[in-house]
Amino acid sequence: MGIRFVLMVNKQGQTRLAQYYEYLTIEERRALEGEIVRKCLARNEQQCSFVEHRNYKIVYRRYASLFFLVGVDNEENELAILEFIHLLVETMDRHFGNVCELDIMFHLEKAHFMLEEMVMNGCIVETSKSNILSPIQLMEKAS
Repeated sequence: MGIRFVLMVNKQGQTRLAQYYEYLTIEERRALEGEIVRKCLARNEQQCSFVEHRNYKIVYRRYASLFFLVGVDNEENELAILEFIHLLVETMDRHFGNVCELDIMFHLEKAHFMLEEMVMNGCIVETSKSNILSPIQLMEKAS
């Protein structure tokens, strides 16, 4: 399947966006997020951006005050996922203009929509920034 979940977390460990591509109960999600966030936020910048946790490989990257964490299968390419995270941030930057935590909080539906345009059922299906943003721009014109 590839990608199992995508999380955006601030420096205090508060989840700002969570998208899962496999079924987990609310309790399982809460426990998983807590474990992963504690593990990733405790690491310093000299350590690599890949962590193995349970049956997942966690690929993460920090941009300003936000951590982007992606949980993938063990056979997934870590560098490709780092590139996906960078594409997601660049796409949000293009739309919001230097994306920050507040953009995610106040425009959560747009952030989810961008992610849904890029990933379907755990597989990356779109990598063109203009193709990802065009439906959002059409919705903004209509409203």
